[in-house]
Amino acid sequence: MSEVARILVVAATGRELATANGWLTLLCGVGPVEAAAATAAAIAELRPAAILHVGIAGARRSRAFAPASLVIGSDARYGDINVPAEWAPHTVPASPALLLAVQRVLPDAPTLSIGTSARVGGTIHCDVEAMEGFGVLRAAQRAGIPAIEVRAISNEIEEADRARWHFDAAFAAITAATPQLVRAIAASLTNGQHDA
Repeated sequence: MSEVARILVVAATGRELATANGWLTLLCGVGPVEAAAATAAAIAELRPAAILHVGIAGARRSRAFAPASLVIGSDARYGDINVPAEWAPHTVPASPALLLAVQRVLPDAPTLSIGTSARVGGTIHCDVEAMEGFGVLRAAQRAGIPAIEVRAISNEIEEADRARWHFDAAFAAITAATPQLVRAIAASLTNGQHDA
């Protein structure tokens, strides 16, 4: 089995998920709970070697990201929980080996923490926000599978008018990037640079 065939690409919706070219895919649904549950079930069934979580995201206006800019997640931070970290984790780091592989493919993309919340504007201390990353990465972490999140910016978090969001450009950017990201991750697995 090729290394590409052992990579699971996870996205919340069909528009964020590139057509598979030999890799595994999962539509995990919208929000952190659906993402965690679906990813855990897929891990149990498929036992992937690595997980690439892709999708669109919002960014704080102060970052001034152009629509469809790609962002690499250094870690996923859960904004919907307010308990001590010893009770439940708030942050899951990306796999260091996958992070290096993705950074080589996207050298101009910033590497930042990506917040996860079930509602727009639900995170603090993160300049990029989405709805599933923590759920996906936490399920992978619990299973000992290396994972990483990559997002395309569709909107400013502060922009309430969704008619002003750039969905089409962001969907196109993330699906266009997915094949090269999968190949880079597969190469890192082939070279034995994997970790959880």
